[in-house]
Amino acid sequence: MAQTTLPPLPTRASPSVYDRFQAEAEPVPGSTGQGQELVDHPAATLLPEKLLQPGEIIVLLKKPSPWYIVLGSLGSLATIGVVLLATSVLSSNLDLGLGRGDLTLAAVCLAGVRLFWQFLEWLSRIYVLTDRRVVGVFGVLRVHVFECQLKKIQHTTAYYSIRERLFGLGTIGFTTAGTAFTEAYWQMVAKPMELHQQVIQALNRYR
Repeated sequence: MAQTTLPPLPTRASPSVYDRFQAEAEPVPGSTGQGQELVDHPAATLLPEKLLQPGEIIVLLKKPSPWYIVLGSLGSLATIGVVLLATSVLSSNLDLGLGRGDLTLAAVCLAGVRLFWQFLEWLSRIYVLTDRRVVGVFGVLRVHVFECQLKKIQHTTAYYSIRERLFGLGTIGFTTAGTAFTEAYWQMVAKPMELHQQVIQALNRYR
């Protein structure tokens, strides 16, 4: 596995978050310039400007895979399917006057609403690793921000559920000193092994 070269420590504080992306971010294979892929990442436009401290450098900026939208909705979609089937059987046996077309339309609308909500959840999730902190931003109606100093990170763990493994995804967990459980997760990220190694490298360097 190719090793990713981490960015050097900053020599000056850039005036803008996005200037720091371009000037300080790590080179990404296949990108048009140093840090260009991070600048163009959709999450960059959603990252609050005041989230970063003066002179803080973004080492990694990630979002869940788009498969998060479908995989995170599987339970609800299965429930909608079961309810549709049960209602269809009851309607046929009890003559409730509910046509199959009406039931199917209702189920499709419910599934569409559920997927749209999961899309908003995906859109709100941003995972950031800087030279000082691990940060997670998520929440649609109420935005929640998790942050922890790198020096307090005890260890990291990579998790792979069955549905994640089927799509080449995984979850990175962060445990802080003094706790016996994982406090923060980067859920359903693509290339989890490679990302986990980049996180470990960053922690070893900046911590």
